[in-house]
Amino acid sequence: MGMPGGVIAALIGLAGGVYTAMQSEWIIFSLFLGLFMVATSVTRYILMSHQASDRLEKLEKQMAEKE
Repeated sequence: MGMPGGVIAALIGLAGGVYTAMQSEWIIFSLFLGLFMVATSVTRYILMSHQASDRLEKLEKQMAEKE
């Protein structure tokens, strides 16, 4: 899914949740709420793993410069 897919899924979940709440369709609202919660968790996980990878590369580069 990746970072862009996670953001798009989160936005769809948020927009769908607002729309279905205004229409009082509570079953479908729960589905959009679930999509929003899963998409934000996946996006957060992907972002943290990318940041950790960048930090690791930076540390490896610093260790190589010291040698």
